[in-house]
Amino acid sequence: MPINILMPALSPTMEKGNLAKWLKKEGDKVKSGDVIAEIETDKATMEVEAIDEGTIAKILVPEGTQDVPVNDVIAVLAGEGEDVKAAGAAKPSASAAPPKAAEAPAAAPAPAAAPAAPKAAPPAAAPAPQAATPAAQSNGQGGRVFSSPLARRLAKDAGIDVAMVSGTGPHGRVVARDVEQAKSGKGLKAPAAAPSGAPSIAPTMSDKQILSLFEPGSYDIVPHDGMRRTIAQRLTASIQNVPHFYLTIDCDIGKLLAAREEINAAAPKDKEKKPLYKISVNDFVIKAMAVALQKIPNCNVSWTESGMVKHHHSDVGVAVAMPGGLITPIIRKAETKTLSTISNEMKDFAARARSRKLKPEEYQGGTTAVSNLGMYGISHFTAVINPPHATILAVGTSEERPVVRGGKIEIAHMMSVTLSCDHRAIDGALGAELIGAFKQLIENPVMMMV
Repeated sequence: MPINILMPALSPTMEKGNLAKWLKKEGDKVKSGDVIAEIETDKATMEVEAIDEGTIAKILVPEGTQDVPVNDVIAVLAGEGEDVKAAGAAKPSASAAPPKAAEAPAAAPAPAAAPAAPKAAPPAAAPAPQAATPAAQSNGQGGRVFSSPLARRLAKDAGIDVAMVSGTGPHGRVVARDVEQAKSGKGLKAPAAAPSGAPSIAPTMSDKQILSLFEPGSYDIVPHDGMRRTIAQRLTASIQNVPHFYLTIDCDIGKLLAAREEINAAAPKDKEKKPLYKISVNDFVIKAMAVALQKIPNCNVSWTESGMVKHHHSDVGVAVAMPGGLITPIIRKAETKTLSTISNEMKDFAARARSRKLKPEEYQGGTTAVSNLGMYGISHFTAVINPPHATILAVGTSEERPVVRGGKIEIAHMMSVTLSCDHRAIDGALGAELIGAFKQLIENPVMMMV
């Protein structure tokens, strides 16, 4: 019997992916473990391995196809002894749970399919289970809004208030297609008039309204790719849902620069006489942030509605620029690692991030993040928290500045950092303790080694 090769889920939240490249063609024989295709998500390109032996009978989804839903049949595999032509001509099975024929390394299982809509019950039938009942929430005007679970999740990811979306489902229920329309500014309800004396919020302009401001032919439109859309949705949701506050402090990094020079000069060399590591200022920053979170453990947290998640280790995400966006690979248990280990891990992550070769487990999660724009000459800036983190540290450039010491003006190497905090999880005084601990460590780097 022909075996269906399905579009794999590369992460728990993945719903669609791009079939970037087929590495096998029709008629090729494959065995378990052979890499047969490359799948591209918004953050990475992953290899897909066959888990059955046979011959590629038919490729149903050509390479370059975008937005292929998870669990769609992308190819058909003829088993050993089967007629390849007959297997390729057979219609793919549409069963609810066809056997898997491909998987991505370390990929999480695909989310379960939504249950089919129940048929109308006879008068004497028991009421439908509560889980199948559309959820209702307030629309802010005393009424209730019914929406499907998928619609609510899509709206949350896009930073859209589902109560403001016009529903086209049964009895006005908001369904997934309504949220997709709302993303482009269509199908949104007019906002209610603000109470007397209350400030009103201007609605988002639609694409048509924005383009009408410019002369036709004076611009080009470049479609958003998956990464750009994901960044836009997540950071918009963060700004709208996470109450940020910011703390800025100046750090004297004179001792750090001297220590860095000594460490790099003493680095052992390989057979080609190249140093085995080269520590950067950012490596010190990662280590200092990790140790500071251990000193102030009430900042090493994640907010959830049911309770505060208090993390045992400091898993530090580090923003890495890449074509079309950015990604934050994570240094796990950074407080336990040496500067040389952190440095070499970051170099490996950065190289693979730019070629989209990171695995999902290498950039998902984390307990905090560091974003450094110092190499671009930026003195200071504020960064947006990426949930489930409760903090992110924005790092500016190091520069010589005049400082007053003992009543005298001296020149010092200074660096400004700004800590963004989630006020639901961290109060101002607690955030000040964290950035103070960071300053103490970065100004006295020997303390990181204790």
